[in-house]
Amino acid sequence: MGDGGFFKLTRPQGTSADQDARFSNKQKKLLKSMTFPASFKKKVDIAKVNVELMQPWIAKRIKELLGFEDEVVTEFVYGMLAEKDLDPRRIQIDLTGFLEDKAPQFVTELWDMLLSAQENVGGIPTLLLEEKKREIMEKKVGCETCMHVE
Repeated sequence: MGDGGFFKLTRPQGTSADQDARFSNKQKKLLKSMTFPASFKKKVDIAKVNVELMQPWIAKRIKELLGFEDEVVTEFVYGMLAEKDLDPRRIQIDLTGFLEDKAPQFVTELWDMLLSAQENVGGIPTLLLEEKKREIMEKKVGCETCMHVE
């Protein structure tokens, strides 16, 4: 009467949960079987990154890779970046279901931007800073060459 009527999980005698194939971690197997870029060995301190400023780039890049806007995937990436301990290998595995063969490319670009962002003041990746500078210069040149009609 003390077991409350619940089913008990049993495993063969003499094996631990790690040794029993029914309890194996498929993600661990994937991590061991895949190759990843060297940059994935570097850690990112997400507290030093201005993730909010990176969100437009993330949404734009996902749209470019998929060919359409996908809020679910975009929000999924934002959620992963909100985690304390980031692992780019796990991010890539988790995104493969959505981005398929484009996941490695996206995660490599994302990780490189995160690494860049944590090194810069304000937590902004160099690529985004360069794009903003170029945009400002184009506007400035455009204003200098345009004719003002009064």
